[in-house]
Amino acid sequence: MTKLSIIYYSSYGTAHAMASRLASTAEAQGADVRLRRARETAPDDVVQGVEAWAAHLEATRDVPEAQPEDLAWADAVIMGSGTRYGHVTSQLQAFIDTLGPLWEEGALADKVYSAFTSSSTLHGGQESTILAMHTTFCHLGGIIVPPGYTDQTKFDDGNPYGVGVVTEQGGVDETAETALDHLVTRVLDVAGRLATR
Repeated sequence: MTKLSIIYYSSYGTAHAMASRLASTAEAQGADVRLRRARETAPDDVVQGVEAWAAHLEATRDVPEAQPEDLAWADAVIMGSGTRYGHVTSQLQAFIDTLGPLWEEGALADKVYSAFTSSSTLHGGQESTILAMHTTFCHLGGIIVPPGYTDQTKFDDGNPYGVGVVTEQGGVDETAETALDHLVTRVLDVAGRLATR
């Protein structure tokens, strides 16, 4: 049974919906899944000043916060974040910044890694955000498994680096769900093949 950690940050719910889809698809395929959200680091008065942000934080309080051990435990990791100026959110970066001790031990190397993102506008930094996560995976010694154009769905969603959605154009629609299903299936397949070596 492949152990998969899905680590994400979501302000308004799109990345949460994407992560949840990945988790349910992986569980249906027999994976042992940890769905974890990055801790909210924005000042509470800022969060509470945006109704949708505050509502989403409250709605997902039961989702466990990500811990470095969630990566050490896993055979495969999928990280997700909305775009922030073409990069990951500060909340996900704050989590990544806690990985130093495990990185130093080499405990995060030789695992399968992949990524997803969302933006409010078309393009909006999606590819650079996913590639920023890929850079982190390289530093960890990870094995990056992008979806590439390995299935017709990738010609529909057009992102060979991971999965990205535009929140103002339907968000997690049927095309995105199919792309997410393909991504997690590919991650689990490669992780499973590596485990048998």
